[in-house]
Amino acid sequence: MSREHPHAKEPLPIKSWCTDLDEGALRQAENLQRHPVLVHHVALMPDCHLGYGMPIGGVIAAENAIIPNAVGVDIGCGMVALQTDLPCDTLAREELRLLLTRVKERVPLGFSRHKKEQTWKGFSHGRPRFLKEGAWKTARESLGSLGGGNHFIEIQKGDDGFLWLMIHSGSRNLGKTIADHHHRTALAWCHKHGVALPDDDLAFLPTDTTEGKAYIDDMRFALAYAMENRKRIMTAFADTLMGIRPFSQRRQVNIHHNYAALETHFGKEVWTHRKGATSAKKGEAGIIPGSMGAASYIVEGLGNPESFRSCSHGAGRAMGRNQASRVLTQETCDAAMGDVVFDRWHTIRRGKLKGRPDLGEAPQAYKAIEAVMDAQADLTKPIVRLSPIGVVKG
Repeated sequence: MSREHPHAKEPLPIKSWCTDLDEGALRQAENLQRHPVLVHHVALMPDCHLGYGMPIGGVIAAENAIIPNAVGVDIGCGMVALQTDLPCDTLAREELRLLLTRVKERVPLGFSRHKKEQTWKGFSHGRPRFLKEGAWKTARESLGSLGGGNHFIEIQKGDDGFLWLMIHSGSRNLGKTIADHHHRTALAWCHKHGVALPDDDLAFLPTDTTEGKAYIDDMRFALAYAMENRKRIMTAFADTLMGIRPFSQRRQVNIHHNYAALETHFGKEVWTHRKGATSAKKGEAGIIPGSMGAASYIVEGLGNPESFRSCSHGAGRAMGRNQASRVLTQETCDAAMGDVVFDRWHTIRRGKLKGRPDLGEAPQAYKAIEAVMDAQADLTKPIVRLSPIGVVKG
């Protein structure tokens, strides 16, 4: 018997908190409107921008199905923030530089990983069946490493009067390997069963199939890995600060923003996919980072059902990495960083822009965080405003 999922008779509504949606992201949202397994509506957060298959900053509800590319390639990418009991003016600039230098000695950055395999009880889950021994070894060596791109380690001044430590990282290459494998499986499944998709990048797996269950199992493993990864980086960061200025921890928040979870919305049990979006249940703590030169926020969810109880995961890109490196100048980007202590911009090593400074993470490459926060005032409530004083990028 065929398991065809015909297109919905009418496109789903789009409910958007994004005021400046680019054409590419809009096309992707329109594809989601016509997706055969999605229900109720498509929600777009204020930081929404072009992604792979589905826009980053999108939230959707799928009935009895899971879409690997609607979770994303960095499964479990997310944030962790730690509030110390140190007053904001505790560290002199020289101490900030020392802190960042020492943490870079403890946490592998970019493509780097630990020189030996790490131990973690989660590895007893066993490696995903398709994962080759070399990739499994890499995953074991990468636990507790930052990665590159927009991942970061930051120290912040809170408007609550305390210093905060904040980290953005995910499941490293493990998550991407899992995502890519299961997307290929999903595409093959849809083609085999004659499913018409609005975009092949949005191939799905029914959750009652062997293939669907395998993806969910591997996704959950990657989520646990990502959570542990952030914990280990934070432990290294906190221990490094402790060696300079002893402190006590007041609170810690550790959250994902690339995942799918079985939840109930509008009276239906659905797989809620948050791709570059944060859960914002009523009273739930969250973290919304700005760019490396702008404010970030510790927030509390308002539980708005129209966003599937979600909010943005950050400021969101205003321009792509290559575009930023083409049109921005190092001088203006340095000026935008103000007094923040950070390493100078990396140099692009390959491609047409080889030799130029990589400005893809400069503040100007991102949307204004204050505008993003204003646009989602009905989704989440700011609790603490954080201002960066020191930044490490991968």
